[in-house]
Amino acid sequence: MTQDVLDTIEFDDEGFMVNASDWTKEIGEAIADALEVKLTDRHWHVIDFARADFEESGEPPTLRRITKQTGVDMKEIYQLFPEGPAKIAANIAGLKKPTGCI
Repeated sequence: MTQDVLDTIEFDDEGFMVNASDWTKEIGEAIADALEVKLTDRHWHVIDFARADFEESGEPPTLRRITKQTGVDMKEIYQLFPEGPAKIAANIAGLKKPTGCI
C-alpha cells in the first residue's frame, strides 16, 4: 500500500515532493515508511511545525528554526530524524529540501 500512495505523487530527482499542496498525513506516513522512520507524536510535532512554517514563509524551516520553535532540542531531533533531521523532516512533511542541506 505504501508504494501505491507514493506512485500517485511527483517527486524531484532528490526524492522530495514537487507540489507540497498534494501532501496528506497518509503520504507523510508512506514517505516515513519508505525512509524507515517510525513516526511518533514527537515526529508529528516537528512535521506539523514544518508544514505550518512552510505555509507562512514559503520555505522549509532550518534545523535551527525547528529546534528554537518546537521545544525539540538538538539531541532529540537527531534521535527522531537521524542523518539530517531538517532534510528528513521536510521530506516526510512533503516539502522541498531546505536551503543549505547537502
